[in-house]
Amino acid sequence: MARPAFLKDWFRIRRELPQGRRVALTAVSFLLPLALWCVVSYVPWIWHPDVKIELSAEREGVTTVFTAGDHVSREFFPEFVEAVRTENKAVLAARAAGTPESGARRKNQKLLRQLAPVAVGHGWLGHDDAQNDAVLYHLWRDLATGTKTATKPALSEENLGIIRQNWAQLSAVSSDFSFRKLPDEPLLKIVPQGKPANPVYLPAPHEVVRAGMRDFRAEVPEGELTMGDRYRKSLRVIFLGFLWACVIGIPIGILCGVFDFFSKLFEPFVDFFRYMPAPTFSTLLVAVLLAGDAPKVALVFIGTVFQMILVVSKTTRLLDPSLLEAAQTLGAKPRQMITKVVIPGILPNLYNDLRILLGWAWTWLVIAELIGVKSGLTEFIETQGRFRNFDRVFPVIILIGVTGFVMDQFLSWLHGLLFPWAGNAGSFSRGIARCVTWPFRTAAAGIQARLSAAEASRVASARQESP
Repeated sequence: MARPAFLKDWFRIRRELPQGRRVALTAVSFLLPLALWCVVSYVPWIWHPDVKIELSAEREGVTTVFTAGDHVSREFFPEFVEAVRTENKAVLAARAAGTPESGARRKNQKLLRQLAPVAVGHGWLGHDDAQNDAVLYHLWRDLATGTKTATKPALSEENLGIIRQNWAQLSAVSSDFSFRKLPDEPLLKIVPQGKPANPVYLPAPHEVVRAGMRDFRAEVPEGELTMGDRYRKSLRVIFLGFLWACVIGIPIGILCGVFDFFSKLFEPFVDFFRYMPAPTFSTLLVAVLLAGDAPKVALVFIGTVFQMILVVSKTTRLLDPSLLEAAQTLGAKPRQMITKVVIPGILPNLYNDLRILLGWAWTWLVIAELIGVKSGLTEFIETQGRFRNFDRVFPVIILIGVTGFVMDQFLSWLHGLLFPWAGNAGSFSRGIARCVTWPFRTAAAGIQARLSAAEASRVASARQESP
């Protein structure tokens, strides 16, 4: 059975697709996981085992406190709601019997803060100012009188009724906020509201974006690190560790690839040592280099340099032997062969090796920043993960991935500029290279044209002078 024509165009063995199709497939490779994430997060009947609490209340006699943003199981949430309703019924019954509980000012102050998620969601309060009781007091008034309407989240009719009843109690005491003027008898609690949600470890995309923007824009107290500071600190650990690996690994790798003496001297131990997990040396590194950034840089170095030596030596051995034979025939000395033949000959492939090994170095970042004093992006990931704030963890994970990917693509593009003769640059890189070298090629073409014109004139003059 013959394959359809479109399959023949898309699935050709060892044939590159046109540039447009390659770009489209690259975009789809990122859009497919994102689309799956969105489907799981936003289609209600797919998979939502949890309920994310939007408004919450403390229950009497229970030590576990749920706040807005917490996740509970779908089975437990109705029980939670019914327990709060039962407590409200008890308050109303005591009030109707004329025997309300007294001494509830502190509880009422905490109850006012139940509307803090509404104030933050609408921008009426800053995220770090969610306990501004004076603003929240007036929010109760505005919602009760209809001056403001809540949509983030939207309040149920039941909760709007509770807000009106509570405001009647509050306004009877005072029209302005004062702890001393809060009612002495209990107010009604807001009934918990929630919405179906993914498990806490898989927040929805919009929650990740919102949390990431908030964290990267947040102003931190003096003496603490901003997200930008953490990012720069992590980059420093990676690049210093990789730089030292290059300083040590590249010369040894080239020597092992050129001279069998160095190959037998270094490679057996390197091959043995690279199987030792680098994190096992973390305690020793901290003991020797103390608890700053030095042991982190050293861990990236140890995790990268031994692989680098073997990869560089392999690349060096793949150099065309005829180049070395030609150099020896011309009387080149070993030092000249290395500097004039080997290094220039392996440079394009060596560049690609280092680009791949830099990605290898990135895999050591999280482990490196956990040894000694935790620092950088990893400290933030570990702290927020401990408190199950995974909407704040995902942006940092994505940032690390985006940084590595963009860096790799830039280095790949730069390969086409630095080594246009290598023949493996993309069409875009070749186009950039042609633009950069255009002045030189134009000048060379002009010189060639003048030389050709001068040669033609000389030949014509010679023909005229001949008998």
